[in-house]
Amino acid sequence: MASDIFNRKQEHLDICLTQDVSSRLTTGFEKLRFRHRALPGIDLSQVTTWTTFLDKPLGAPLLIGAMTGGTARGREINRNLAIAAQALKVGMVVGSQRIAIEHPEVAHTFAIAREEAPDIPLGANLGAIQLVNGYGAKECQKAVKMLQADFLVLHLNALQEAIQPRGQTNWGHVLPRIAEVIAKLGVPVVVKEVGFGISGEDARALREAGVAILDVSGAGGTSWALVEGYRHPDAMWKKVALQFGNWGIPTVDCIRECRKAAPDVPLIASGGIRNGIDVAKALALGASWCSVSGGILAAASESADAVQEWLDSYMSELRLALFAQGLQSVSELKPEHLVVG
Repeated sequence: MASDIFNRKQEHLDICLTQDVSSRLTTGFEKLRFRHRALPGIDLSQVTTWTTFLDKPLGAPLLIGAMTGGTARGREINRNLAIAAQALKVGMVVGSQRIAIEHPEVAHTFAIAREEAPDIPLGANLGAIQLVNGYGAKECQKAVKMLQADFLVLHLNALQEAIQPRGQTNWGHVLPRIAEVIAKLGVPVVVKEVGFGISGEDARALREAGVAILDVSGAGGTSWALVEGYRHPDAMWKKVALQFGNWGIPTVDCIRECRKAAPDVPLIASGGIRNGIDVAKALALGASWCSVSGGILAAASESADAVQEWLDSYMSELRLALFAQGLQSVSELKPEHLVVG
């Protein structure tokens, strides 16, 4: 079992870097456009993308989403991501730390993120399914302490686990366990999907459980059904996984549903956020921040400079999207700025 979790980490990286595992659904952002202002009435120098996350400043409403850790290669990727995040003052979440809870000798592959990024909002990460498999507030606290993290992400990946060889499928008591951790942990808890989306119904239930922030993680980005299909040794299950390549709630629909169902819970938009214009659209729909991961992985495998260049383009695109509408800050983006196109 120990070798299984290490191999899985490495295989996930290899597949995401070399195979087309994009959801066969689109995010919905392509159906929206902004109204252009030929007379924006402001100077570009007046436009700022700065905001905050959990009272820490952010150069833009961006977080680097959960990707990896637990291996030498994962450590180097986390290092490159953290260096760029620190330079640009964006947030970051590490990959699932279960491997480091069970094998403390690899904790350094996650802790490198805080070493290289002492000032940014940094999130620890565990699978919510582990809360019905022996994990509780103690293990969650270990994950947070490992990084000196500002918050904990609990990820929901029921469909991925169901397709994954030897995946964990008993989700009957996950929600009450999440509520127990939230009550005991002492740092804000973010709950996110892994790319199939959070519905309004689930957003309402998570709000009642006390979640601090929801990451909608809608369909349109990486499909973990397809990732697990590439990994699966059984030909029948590979075929089954392929049928779920177009499964999930598109990101735009997730934002709208979650905003309506839990109007007082801040939202992170993720799932196919492919440029700074998508960031602006997500903010206009009601998200407070956006998280990016799949598209940045190749850059993170190369160098910290490549990650910084990649993020710089997002921030520049977001700033120009504001300017072209005559807006000076991200807080001014509203649903009425969007039209169906």
